[in-house]
Parts: sequence; C-alpha cells; structure tokens
Amino acid sequence: MDKTKPYEISKNVVLEAYKRVKANKGAAGIDDKSIADFEKKESRSDDYFAIKRKFRKHAYPSKAFRIRKKSDGYEINFKKWLKKHWDKEIVVKQEFEFALKNKDDVEDMICLFKDLGFVRWMEKRKVSESYLHKKDKRIVIEINKVEHLGYFMEIEYLCKPNEMEKAKNKIRETLRELGIEQKDVDNVGYTKMLWKKGRCNHFPPFNSQSILN
Repeated sequence: MDKTKPYEISKNVVLEAYKRVKANKGAAGIDDKSIADFEKKESRSDDYFAIKRKFRKHAYPSKAFRIRKKSDGYEINFKKWLKKHWDKEIVVKQEFEFALKNKDDVEDMICLFKDLGFVRWMEKRKVSESYLHKKDKRIVIEINKVEHLGYFMEIEYLCKPNEMEKAKNKIRETLRELGIEQKDVDNVGYTKMLWKKGRCNHFPPFNSQSILN
C-alpha cells in the first residue's frame, strides 16, 4: 500500500466565472456544456494555530495548522509548502491530515499545543459547493463563499508525487474549459487575505471550549 501523503495542487480564481459554474448544478465550459457534476454543499468552520514566538504581533506566520469542526468529529490539517514545484499558475502543497472523534481528544491536543507555545491565531468560516469533473473525478471545482472576503473558485487535484505534472496539466485544461484567463487567477491563500484585512485575533482567548462549541 502506498502511504505517500497526497499532494494538494490547487488554484484559486476570483469568481468571475460564477454563473458558468452554478448553471444547472454543474460547471459549464465556454460552450455552455456542463463539464462537472454537483457533489455537495457544506459549511466549514476552521480555526488556525501558530507558534507565538515564530511571528510578531503584526506578522504573518510561516507555519500553522488548522482544526476543522465536522458533523462526525474534528479534522486536524497541516500543509507543507513545496515551493520548488510552484510556478506562476499553480501552487503545490503536501497535505497531512488526521481525525479526532470526540471532544476529549481535541481538548487533550489543544492543551498539548498550548503548552508548546501555540496560540489561536485565525478563524475562517466558509460555505463550499463542490463539483466533480465528469472526465476525471479527482478534479474538484469548489465555489467558496468566505466570510469577510466574498466568493472564490478553487480547482484542486489530489495526487501522488509522481503525478504532479499530470495534475498541473489537468488543472490548466480545466481552466481553459471554463474560459478562465491567467489574469483572473489569485493564488493568495484565504488566511493571508483575512490577515491583510486585519481579521486575525478577532476571537475569544485560546481555550478548548471556544473551538468545541
């Protein structure tokens, strides 16, 4: 069994193509034919943590992890930037993820990381609609309404390290199908956008109840 962590290859696009993607619960290409099928819609509540000594009060941290509250538990996620594989169009990250099933596990983990110097740094709330490409179900097109930021589209392909070039080409092909030009692309992450708007530290002090409620 290949235990290699998945590589998340994604592209954020300012939502100029919103009407195409929303049409008939499918993503429509430049010829108005649907290229993807609606999969699901869900609200996502994310809290980010970073080591306090790694950034000053007004600086953006170089590393952070998130806790996402889900209907069946909690998800812990950390993404490692693989900048040597980046280009002007595509961002490549290696994703590490595991689940915690109950509040006691989350409370224990939060106490541990608090003792190691982590602070609750950012919260992100968004509503996401996911669409799966008809030709390749690993191509996920997401419409995200991010609180305090607005609407965005993200194209994602989870792959193994030896599939990175294939994944990049799949994303470029999907962008062409949607009629999206390079000038419409913004690869700045949502947390950095929120940070630039001064949305960090706009929440109660770091404690487990503020995450679990």
